[in-house]
Amino acid sequence: MNTISKKRGKTYDLVYISIFVVLMAICSWISIPLTIPVTLQTFGIFAAIGLLGGKRGTIAVLIYILLGLVGVPVFSGFTGGPGIILGTTGGYIIGFLFTTLLMWGMERIFGRSTFILALSMVLGLIVCYAFGTVWFMAVYASSSGSVGIMAVLGWCVFPFILPDILKIVLALILTRRLAKVVQL
Repeated sequence: MNTISKKRGKTYDLVYISIFVVLMAICSWISIPLTIPVTLQTFGIFAAIGLLGGKRGTIAVLIYILLGLVGVPVFSGFTGGPGIILGTTGGYIIGFLFTTLLMWGMERIFGRSTFILALSMVLGLIVCYAFGTVWFMAVYASSSGSVGIMAVLGWCVFPFILPDILKIVLALILTRRLAKVVQL
């Protein structure tokens, strides 16, 4: 690969990563008013990995989290800052990084078939739920007293399972349709 091709490849990578950071922010701002408000934030995470692949998708998610950490309002409700990350739901945001790392690892080991991508999205969601729930319990206990696992799951996981599965299905459909048209 010559120098121009390498620079062009890196430039394209930076552009695609940037586009998906913005897409994740926009998805986090979109709130669907159900019994509990649901954002499209996890859809943005799954779409980033599905379309960009493990490495670029993980970098996009890391940049997204870092932007939110320094105060750029990229999280749901146009929020950002260390208070969000260190708050009760910050573990779910950090869990996105573990989700992407798991998906990237599965991609490297098993490839990018639709089945593997779907499985990695489901397992990644479980990892995000697990990390976020433990984080929630720890932060909540330090400020308000201990809380049971079933209560936290009832607040933070169970209401989101169906919407998150729908987001996975949409991300898979989008990934497969766009992969045929656009060479990312």
